[in-house]
Amino acid sequence: MDLVGHEGGNAVGDHAYTLTVTDIATGWTENRSVPNKARKCVIAALEEVAKIMPFPLPGVDSDNGSEFINHHLLVWCEQRSITFTRSRPGSSNDGAHVEQKNWAVVRTVVG
Repeated sequence: MDLVGHEGGNAVGDHAYTLTVTDIATGWTENRSVPNKARKCVIAALEEVAKIMPFPLPGVDSDNGSEFINHHLLVWCEQRSITFTRSRPGSSNDGAHVEQKNWAVVRTVVG
């Protein structure tokens, strides 16, 4: 999973994000908009995605952002017997499956 910011090049102030959740085995992707990176927004969006996926989530893997690496998400995963892993710091290719969906589904090039 990953968050994509929609700040238009100016990260100052509040702006929306898209949570992208991609199943590595099937490529199935779900996106949810969140108003910010607050843990309650991210977890609520992940909860919604988990409920509608056509198969159970065996695990989640995220980058090292504080919106993911926190006690609250760890507890959410533990309560559901979901494995929680993270990418290696500085290794952007660890999330290649979700990053591909970010570029194909979430981000658009205007030109």
